[in-house]
Amino acid sequence: MEKLIVYTDGGARGNPGPSAIGVVIQNEKGETLKKYAEVIGEGTNNEAEYAAVLFALKKLKHLFGKTKTRQMSVEMRMDSELVASQLSGKYKVENKNLHEPFIKIWNVRMDFENLVFMHVPRSENKEADRLLNEALDGKKQRSLL
Repeated sequence: MEKLIVYTDGGARGNPGPSAIGVVIQNEKGETLKKYAEVIGEGTNNEAEYAAVLFALKKLKHLFGKTKTRQMSVEMRMDSELVASQLSGKYKVENKNLHEPFIKIWNVRMDFENLVFMHVPRSENKEADRLLNEALDGKKQRSLL
């Protein structure tokens, strides 16, 4: 079974404020397959974190197709302990602004048989963080690879 490791990060300057996402898709050997950075408008850090996960899942379906994504093992790694725990079912989603993105992710995840959400230290998520900050600084476009 093919395994992908996907690092996601979302952030807002000012919280709420201008927001962006960063996504890095790697194979199980740690080789980067794709990188994405995108400004997503105004929002909070948590809203941007959710947007990054949703973007990554949709991008995986687009890149590999629905049939193949069902056969893959996907680890979604993020430095937001809150979002990782909510998406894993450990925490309830109490913030009403996060209900809609949570439901969107829940619906998209049905196309992934083997999908886990993991919290990682910020030090392990540097590339996704760098990408989102460069997007906010106006230095990066949508697809980088």
